[in-house]
Amino acid sequence: MLETSARLLRLLSLLQTPREWTGPELAERLQVTTRTVRNDVDRLRRLGYPVDAVRGSIGGYRLGAGSTLPPLLLDDEEAVAVAVGLRTATGGAISGIEESSLSALTKLEQVLPPRLRRRVGALNSYTVAIPARESESRVSPETLTTIAAACRDRERLRFDYLTHRASEPVRREAEPYRLVNYGRRWYLIAWDIAREDWRTFRVDRLTPRVPNGPRFTARPLPDEDVAGYVSRGIAAAPWRVRARVLVHIPAERLTERLPWSVGVVEPAGPDRSLLHTGADSVETLAVWLGMLDADFEVQDNPELLTHLDLLAHRFARARAAPDHTPAPPGAGPEPGGDRPGETEPGGDRSGGTGTGGEDLGAAGSGDGAAR
Repeated sequence: MLETSARLLRLLSLLQTPREWTGPELAERLQVTTRTVRNDVDRLRRLGYPVDAVRGSIGGYRLGAGSTLPPLLLDDEEAVAVAVGLRTATGGAISGIEESSLSALTKLEQVLPPRLRRRVGALNSYTVAIPARESESRVSPETLTTIAAACRDRERLRFDYLTHRASEPVRREAEPYRLVNYGRRWYLIAWDIAREDWRTFRVDRLTPRVPNGPRFTARPLPDEDVAGYVSRGIAAAPWRVRARVLVHIPAERLTERLPWSVGVVEPAGPDRSLLHTGADSVETLAVWLGMLDADFEVQDNPELLTHLDLLAHRFARARAAPDHTPAPPGAGPEPGGDRPGETEPGGDRSGGTGTGGEDLGAAGSGDGAAR
């Protein structure tokens, strides 16, 4: 039989699982009588743990929510996960929690067993985080919790929104549905009341106003894959020129060769793929498509087709020049030349999302809302 203190810890560990335990079940697990279980439950309550008694034909116990946070028991993997999460939070995209995260991490590391402290210490020592730039706006925890509560309660969200074109925020009202964390930024998927369409808003440009608006009836999401919906919107946001291109290689191969920010790839058969892409100009997009090293067909955008015809004639004239000297076999690109994926057609070389817009609009909708 376990000693009283060890038995209490074991009982607490069982109660922290998301289920209800009957007295006989706990007695069997702890190898004690049901009377001892009742006494141990009373001890936990005196220590501040809100153990609720479940009424019913069988009855039982579960750990409830109290007015204060009691100590928690974590297994090895949970402790490491919490330590990693706290370390990440000290330099993350949410403002105002750095000091609290560092304080909690210090307390946790002090009580970690040596074997776990060594694992967490190795991760901290050999991991380098890129700090957020001064120009990167971060989100407050209060803003995130306010938006999340409005999503949960299905209440219209009223907020001021700063677009990249305006010097002053504009008032917006929307039905909020999901928050999406993408890299260092947070995005809100919502139904815009005035525009009667789905929009994706950058949360760091959003200031909620209280109180919230009236409750609303939920609509079907624009895409069940909300993460993919937002990533497609982010990828398309910087483009002034957009095109659908049928590329004569399998989608798997094309996806492996291209970074996410150049567009969205869809299968179009066993050896073809449909690429939704774009650039700042038809000239840039035409040159970049020529660097794919694969045959392709432009499905739309007559302006792009016209420029491709111009380039085709220009290249043909260069080939027919009298002083043309064939390149030696195996000659590669000029030193410092770019390959697809090294220089992206959108013109953003910083590696950021580059949304820069009022909102992202519906992913792939082509409404240009983000420019």
